[in-house]
Amino acid sequence: MTSEKNAQIGQAREAFQLLYQISQLLNTGLDAETLRICIQLCELGVNPDTLALVIKEIRKMGDTSAQNKQTNLQL
Repeated sequence: MTSEKNAQIGQAREAFQLLYQISQLLNTGLDAETLRICIQLCELGVNPDTLALVIKEIRKMGDTSAQNKQTNLQL
């Protein structure tokens, strides 16, 4: 690899680490892998606002499912 390519990789890693730290400060609940996927989707042209709404809906569905399982276990 060229030194230029190594520098680009280093900058990309540094940018990701900064984004991950911001994500943690904002309590997004996204782990590093999920954040990486979200970034890639945005780079491919997915609307970030729409992506955020989808993530919120998936979390709601997961919460509802967990509550239903808990209720069923108590019966």
